[in-house]
Amino acid sequence: MNFDLSDDHELLRRTVRDFAEGEVAPVAEELDRSKQIPYEIIAKLGALNLMGIPFPERYGGAGSDTLAYALAVEELTRVDSSVAITLCAHTSLGTQPIYLYGSEQHKQDWMPRLCSGEILGAFGLTEAEAGSDAQNTKTRARLDGGEWVIDGAKQFITNAGTGISGLVTITALTGEAAAGGPEISNLLVPNGTPGYEQGEPYRKMGWHASDTRPLTFDDCRVPEQNLLGPRGDGFRQFLHVLAIGRIGVAAMGLGLAQGALDQALAYARQRRAFGRPISKFQAIQVKLADMATEIEAGRLLVYRAALLKDAGRDFSLAAAQAKLKTGRLAVRCAEEAVQIHGGYGYIEEYPVCRMYRDAKILTIGEGTDEIQQMVIAKALGA
Repeated sequence: MNFDLSDDHELLRRTVRDFAEGEVAPVAEELDRSKQIPYEIIAKLGALNLMGIPFPERYGGAGSDTLAYALAVEELTRVDSSVAITLCAHTSLGTQPIYLYGSEQHKQDWMPRLCSGEILGAFGLTEAEAGSDAQNTKTRARLDGGEWVIDGAKQFITNAGTGISGLVTITALTGEAAAGGPEISNLLVPNGTPGYEQGEPYRKMGWHASDTRPLTFDDCRVPEQNLLGPRGDGFRQFLHVLAIGRIGVAAMGLGLAQGALDQALAYARQRRAFGRPISKFQAIQVKLADMATEIEAGRLLVYRAALLKDAGRDFSLAAAQAKLKTGRLAVRCAEEAVQIHGGYGYIEEYPVCRMYRDAKILTIGEGTDEIQQMVIAKALGA
């Protein structure tokens, strides 16, 4: 069993780390305060071929794998979660459905622009009564003269309303399944389609420099060929997409926890109390040691989930375990980092303050902790 990264993976890690520290870190506080979408950073990520890491080169991607994608997300989140979630949601949720379930024409039309970062992709699943109960979709789509007519609403959608948002993939009821349950399908809706409107951005606890808002569909018409995959296959499709997305969000939890530890350790070394650095006090050392140990355990879970997916094996259990572990770990490490900073940890100029606000959503988004526990328990046969 080899725990070392390949030369290619190590090169990508160093590349993204240098970019995060050189390009993102200097502007992260200002982006958070002003709630600006980081368009220049997205363009640079695209130029570095990082907006389509796990997709084939023939569609404009980097031709790499899930582990490389997880490494990039981890390194970005060490510095800033808003930039990381913009890339993460774009890749896992915005582009992945088109690659997995789109026709060849869909891929030719959309993926080169998505993988280059020219446009952002989004995924519209969550509704007022369809969050954890994702099958309870109320948005409807009916066929009329070769077009799908969509009516409904989505909420908490990332990347749908920026100046470079290109399309959203949405779940919708398209009829009744043969077994009598709801027939759910996935449809592509380009930005600018009449009847598709993006609401005002939410006022959020964290992720201030990322786009999250509600969507509405009122007599919104898209061509019949905008259906992704077979009609009625949407529920299976989005469960698989969410499982893939959990690897990305788990990598975010890992990266945020590592970033919090980095900040806490650096501060503890330079902050002096009672005549010596506070890193020399056992109470602080215990916190740092626990954080470092738990982060390494989380890292193994995240990388294992990515490697299982890349090997073509069932990764859903590993992804759920990784997300459950690192989401909670991010919250704990951010809290401990704030505690180590003392009063300064409560001041916005210090990155740990932003990290503390950004961490909590990692136990909610892409499936709550409780949903991950249900997935894990089911896999165990409980």
